[in-house]
Amino acid sequence: MAFVSITRLRLRALRFVPLFALDALRTTAQVRRAEGYLTGAILRDRALTFWTMTVWRDAAAMKRYITDGSHLKAMPKLMHWCDEASITHWTTETANLPGWDEADRRMRGEGRPSKVRYPSAGHAALDYRPPRLTGAAPIPPRRG
Repeated sequence: MAFVSITRLRLRALRFVPLFALDALRTTAQVRRAEGYLTGAILRDRALTFWTMTVWRDAAAMKRYITDGSHLKAMPKLMHWCDEASITHWTTETANLPGWDEADRRMRGEGRPSKVRYPSAGHAALDYRPPRLTGAAPIPPRRG
């Protein structure tokens, strides 16, 4: 069994991109070294929207990652920077990455909105346009 985590973030203004990009680099470096991290990808969608997909050995490994280091420091900033943020998780039989269409289907069906200070009109209902399904970048684990 493996644990899949999907996040979707939409920045509410272009001015947040530089600091968001810096935090994304830091959290990506952290996740690649995280104990229990198996694989992942990031998708830069349209309209300042970003998706992450990570696969973990188990939920406990993912929780250790999100409650430490760069990820923990970045989370409070997203409440101000984003007008849409959501997350979904599920367990799977394999450690393979699902497709982005599956990530979107799960987000809409099982996801939950995260707290943001300036929510868009569709934030609470997870009412957003379908994501691009191509152009994702892999986030391989760093071994050693």
